[in-house]
Amino acid sequence: MPLPPRMTDLALFDLLLSVAELGSIGRAARAHGVSQPAASARIRQLENLVGTPLLERSARGARLTAAGKLVAGWARPVLDAAIDLEAGIDALRADRRGHLRVSASLTVAEYLLPKWLVALRTVDPATVTSLTSGNSTEVAAQVLAGQADLGFVEGPGLPEGLQAREVARDELALVVAPSHPWAVRRRKPRVAELAGTALISREPGSGTRQALERAIRAYTESVPVELAAPLLELSSTTAIKAAVVEGIGPAVLSAYAVVPELAAGTLVRLVVPDLDLTRRLRAIWPTAQTPRGPARDLLAIALRSGSV
Repeated sequence: MPLPPRMTDLALFDLLLSVAELGSIGRAARAHGVSQPAASARIRQLENLVGTPLLERSARGARLTAAGKLVAGWARPVLDAAIDLEAGIDALRADRRGHLRVSASLTVAEYLLPKWLVALRTVDPATVTSLTSGNSTEVAAQVLAGQADLGFVEGPGLPEGLQAREVARDELALVVAPSHPWAVRRRKPRVAELAGTALISREPGSGTRQALERAIRAYTESVPVELAAPLLELSSTTAIKAAVVEGIGPAVLSAYAVVPELAAGTLVRLVVPDLDLTRRLRAIWPTAQTPRGPARDLLAIALRSGSV
């Protein structure tokens, strides 16, 4: 029996429930891994299908109209049934639940995944998980090649053929040795000065490096600046931190990575005025597939545990 026209895209109703739960279209958009304009367009599409406004929008957020509350109440059991259907189908694929292959960028692999994998063992105790780590470009390539069931990246770009969901946020930190002139003079470097400074950096393809370069270019879009070549290129966060501690030069690393050194006073964190160094950490998987079994469970754990 063909589905009624309004029932062909349950994701629209799922997004409406997220807006109701989170109180704003922006927060719901982040939870679903889409932009706010895209989420707003989907809500308008749903309102056109239903034929009446479903949300009251204001500067403080969004809430359901009376009609929206009715639609949300009717939609919830339908979506629950869809989840049950998915779980049933997944049970038929039990032969594939015994092994989970995860590929993650270094920041996620070192500072977030360990606690997520501990939580996964309570949900899927029989699952054997194999983890490989690399830069974001390498992780994306492994997922596209079918060498990993689920990937986690920190880079801003995403190759065609992959779907992403934001699981956490991270902030990049400019760090120097206490003896560095910026730290001694307690001076905040400007964006152009940072761009022109040779840094100790990760290799090309690193999500951290890509995020920093994109942030600088976004800030200096109207006044183009030339990015200095790296002072050193190292593939290990630990090696970069050691080089900075020795006073070789500055570096920009994940804030997760430098917590011990900042607490011990071996590194100093500097603020760059007006430069947004926040970045999204995302789970990725092939567009034509949906995470199943342990991959789906790990994704759910990451979404619950992340700082989105």
